[in-house]
Formats: sequence, structure tokens, C-alpha cells
Amino acid sequence: MNERHLSDQQLCAYADERLESGERDRLRRLLEAEPGVAARVADWQAQNRALHARFDPVLDEPVPERLLAAASGERPAARRLGRVDWRRAAVVGWLALGGLVGYGVKSMDTPPAAPLVMSPSLPRQAAIAHAVYVPEVRHPVEVGAEQQAHLVGWLSKRLGTPLRTPELSTGGFALMGGRLLPGGDGPVAQFMYQDASGRRLTLYLTHDATRQQDTAFRFAEENGISVFYWVDGGTGYALSADMPREDLLQIASLVYRELNP
Repeated sequence: MNERHLSDQQLCAYADERLESGERDRLRRLLEAEPGVAARVADWQAQNRALHARFDPVLDEPVPERLLAAASGERPAARRLGRVDWRRAAVVGWLALGGLVGYGVKSMDTPPAAPLVMSPSLPRQAAIAHAVYVPEVRHPVEVGAEQQAHLVGWLSKRLGTPLRTPELSTGGFALMGGRLLPGGDGPVAQFMYQDASGRRLTLYLTHDATRQQDTAFRFAEENGISVFYWVDGGTGYALSADMPREDLLQIASLVYRELNP
């Protein structure tokens, strides 16, 4: 294989500093002759630094009681809440999401099957990607909105499904652009939007053709970042922003209507 054609595995190992000094020096010399590839690796390294800066402190936090209980087979929530309390909690949840029912979002009366396996990781990964790229001043996106057709076509091809960029101008947000990101099960896409005040939100998309069971909207909060996420037609969507749940819910419902006219 030509030395100049470096695999993603080699580049990731270089970015993660997992190479011996001799091999690392060799790749550094090759990258000096490939500025485009070097810029991509530098982007990965910046992402690594941002992730460590934001999430390393979590390693020193005590393990939450609910996780300890889950590991021991206990159900702390069931102990704290009786049957009536659970029903009240369910009513509150339905009231919070009630505005979405009219837009055809699937009911949560019957718990979905396969998509729930990936649901916990979807908001977490979306929040991490949001936290990494939203603060960027010079390179918040890989391809700008001025190349929207190219961006959508490229990401659709990589994810293996037709994608769309929702029009969010009625919510005060305009498309900035997007980027391709590595995911746990393959490539993922991220679209970024911004309003007139500079506030940003991101739409994170994954796709798995074998995952056809749809889900209703769900909410998660990851280190202060609000995330609404759902699965539709094998595609997982996660809308993330540093804003109150109620405000993000309005944008999430707009996104859903745009994607399901």
C-alpha cells in the first residue's frame, strides 16, 4: 500500500497518541505533505481535548445511587414512588409532551422494542458532539449552508439514507451547515443552526436500516444540555441546545413537522 494513503485506523491511532515514537514520527512526516488530512486529524485532536476538559471531572464524581441500585438488581424508583405516584408522574409527562400528539408522533402506550437499546447512547453522543462544536468560532461546521445541496447529498450517501435539513426560520434559527462524525455503529451527521442572538442548536442523526421500530419523543439532560430525541424509519434524531426544556420542545416539534410534512 502507498505510504501516502493512510487508513482511518492509522490516523485515529495517531490522533489518540497510541503509536510508538518511530511510527508516530513517520506519520507526522506524511501528514506534513497532506495538509487536508492533517487538518482532519487536528480536528479530532481538538475534539479529544474538548471531551477530556468537559467530562474528565465526571470521573471523580460519586456513582449515582440509581446506578448502584441497578447494578445490584434493586429498583429505587419503585421504592420511592407508589402506584398512584407513578400514575401522577406519567400524567405530568404526557402533559409536557401533549402538544406533539397532534403531529403524529407515535404513542408510548406500548414500549418500543429494538430502538430502546440505543436510546440512552443517542442523547449522550449528541450532547457530546454539541458541546464540542457549538463553541467553535472559526470551524463550527465542516460544510457551510452556502453548499447545502452538497452537504445533504454527501451526508445522505455516507449514512445510507436520504436526509433533509429542516427549515427552522419560523423558530428563529437559520442553518449554519453541518459535518460528518464517527459514531459507535458507523457514520453520523450533525446539522447546526443559529439564531440572531448567536444561540446555537444542533440536530444529530444516525441511521440503521435494521432498526424500523419508531419511538415517541424523549427528553434527556446531559451536563446541562437539553436533548429531545426520537427514532423514525430507522433514523435516530437528537436535537440539542443549551436552553430550557420548554423552549427546545417547541423547536423539536417544528423539526418533526418539517421532516414529516
